[in-house]
Amino acid sequence: MKKFLSVVVLLCMTAAMLSFSACASGEAGENNSKEETGLKKIGIIQIMEHTSLNEIRKSILKRLEEKGYKDGENITVDYQNAQGDQINLKTISQKFVSSKYDMIIAIATPSAQVAAGETSEIPIVFSACTDPVSAGLVKDLDKPGKNITGTSDLISAEYNMKLAQRITPGIKTIGALYNSSEANSLLIIKHLKEYADKSGLDIVEGTVTNTSEVQQVAQSLAEKADAIFSPVDNTIASSMPMVSEIAVKAKKPLYVGADSMVKDGGLASCGINYEILGRETADMVIDIFNGKKPGDIPVKIMKDINICVNKDIAKRIGITIPEDVLKEAVHIFGN
Repeated sequence: MKKFLSVVVLLCMTAAMLSFSACASGEAGENNSKEETGLKKIGIIQIMEHTSLNEIRKSILKRLEEKGYKDGENITVDYQNAQGDQINLKTISQKFVSSKYDMIIAIATPSAQVAAGETSEIPIVFSACTDPVSAGLVKDLDKPGKNITGTSDLISAEYNMKLAQRITPGIKTIGALYNSSEANSLLIIKHLKEYADKSGLDIVEGTVTNTSEVQQVAQSLAEKADAIFSPVDNTIASSMPMVSEIAVKAKKPLYVGADSMVKDGGLASCGINYEILGRETADMVIDIFNGKKPGDIPVKIMKDINICVNKDIAKRIGITIPEDVLKEAVHIFGN
């Protein structure tokens, strides 16, 4: 019996040693591979799927490749979508940190907030964060500090309302459709109210906390308001086809904060170009790879404002977009 036990113990010890040796060999192989190839690991975290955010991500990757950073050749890109879930954001961010990625690109404010809470060492470049100061991401736009910088997609509520009055003169009541938990939307709605106070517009608010509430709130606003406005709000942007149909059935103009939201069924927008925003974000990533500290790179706020219109939606709700607006429009969707 003793001899049998001795044999079993010896076999177990041998197996354990072989297993440990194999694991150690695998880890060394991975490290050597990275050192030999010089691959940098980039983790991209995106709050959810919708046209605006997808356009940013694609533009970032395209710009990186144009500048010589190609996935699988000299960088490794790990793209993760949180599906609108805060727990997923945290899990993804923790994975990037524990795996010691060289860079984190955080698309949209919630993604950046969670990533910033997980590391003060790995460089973070955010994109489409409307108000990074109020969101607690940076102390100062010109001198972000620490390990983070990025691009803002701040739009002007005033410009959008002036465009709305050019296309649909006579509107008095604006239905504000947004997620009350998105810091980016709160800032724009604050500006909307300030403009309304001085211009004689009435604001009817319709707030949601998740996508399941969008349909009911949008229908309510379509009954109460002359027009609906939604800022660059991730929850609303992900539900644009549904919101658009509600507005079309009610024959109400739907003004939005992003060109991609016009593409997805909004009537018009006076905002930024998300493809350009993505390129600017990628350029910051490259600057950091070339030795700049994230905290020394000023946050980029887009200056060029583009008018975008959707002629198909205009036809469906029975309005004609003025020729002077069409001439100014950078993007015209539909015929």
